[in-house]
Amino acid sequence: MATWTWFHRFGSPPWVYGFAARWAPWFGAGAALCMIIALYGGLVLAPPDYQQKDAFRIVYIHAPSATLSLAVYSTMAVAAAVGLIWRMKVAHAAAAACAPIGAWFTVATLGTGMLWGKPMWGAYWVWDPRLTSELVLLFLYLGYMGLRAGIEDPQKADKASAVLAIVGAVNVPIIKYSVNWWNSLHQPATNKILGDPDMDWSMVWPLLLMLLAFFLYFGWVLLIRLRAELLRRERNASWIREVLA
Repeated sequence: MATWTWFHRFGSPPWVYGFAARWAPWFGAGAALCMIIALYGGLVLAPPDYQQKDAFRIVYIHAPSATLSLAVYSTMAVAAAVGLIWRMKVAHAAAAACAPIGAWFTVATLGTGMLWGKPMWGAYWVWDPRLTSELVLLFLYLGYMGLRAGIEDPQKADKASAVLAIVGAVNVPIIKYSVNWWNSLHQPATNKILGDPDMDWSMVWPLLLMLLAFFLYFGWVLLIRLRAELLRRERNASWIREVLA
């Protein structure tokens, strides 16, 4: 019963607006603290890689960005599905707030991957399965945002973009397992959840902390964007006037 109470609370725009206002600063402060410590650990304390030398340090931006590009899309697809099934306006607002954040994480993933690929592979870009499917992910984000912007009716925009987000979710496992399913230049995961990582612990802990920082950063920006999206959608509602007063 308590679970459903929380679920219905997240369907209330005034409650979600207040929740976002309370928690956004905490997420932002946590992200900044973790990021500073992780950068110091990764750029200063961690030793150079025995093969890649200092070029490996780009992993502290590339790997968390890649993880978040998938996590944000998954969050967007789940929110879109919730909005489509239960007709929750807040869920559609959350999905809309996710899209630009995920797109920028994907851009960061592709950009840092290209910078890493030049010294490692001798080329900025190769049509590797991982890189290609990640590029498709960027197009899905852009398509989602373009579809929303191209439909004037908010309800029709919510439904159409939700369908696109849900269908596009099939690309997430393709990206995740592309290095296992096909011959790929991209190296497999070195930081395994189960089993010992292939990196030394002095390199691993800053990466894990940076990953946490990126998740906290995502939470911070999402809450800020969600508040703005709710204000835009509910601008004529009485509770908006009460909050602003």
